[in-house]
Amino acid sequence: MGGEGRVKSVTMRANISCDCKSVWEIVTDNVNYAWRSDLSKIEVLDETRFDEYTKNGFITHFCITVKEPCREYRFDMENQNMCGRWKGIFEDCGGTTRITFTEEVQAKNPVMNLFLKGYLKKQQAAYMADLQKAVAEKARIKSMDKSSL
Repeated sequence: MGGEGRVKSVTMRANISCDCKSVWEIVTDNVNYAWRSDLSKIEVLDETRFDEYTKNGFITHFCITVKEPCREYRFDMENQNMCGRWKGIFEDCGGTTRITFTEEVQAKNPVMNLFLKGYLKKQQAAYMADLQKAVAEKARIKSMDKSSL
């Protein structure tokens, strides 16, 4: 990773009350991103590249490096302020899913490095809250589909 300063790493772990396949589908679907409260859009460029736009128009570029269904998802990322890597590990625990998300980021500006770890923790907490809501909504829709049979 290029840029200034040291790499900051933040890991988030959680157990989600949902099957692994459903969690995987939510996290890796770059077309259906409405569950993400921080984004205005995602542009899919090809099978391995996509751009995320925050609600205030800030762009981050992503390149998927590993995509093993229901097991591992990795990508490199870069924007004008930072560059780094993200890794998601998905473990099927028989009806629940254990996720471990690790972000390793390096600020391009040494002053930003002072605030980077706190910013990453805040972003991961928001992502997890959004993911929990998306999982609950998917479960609600599944139960409505079953009850209408």
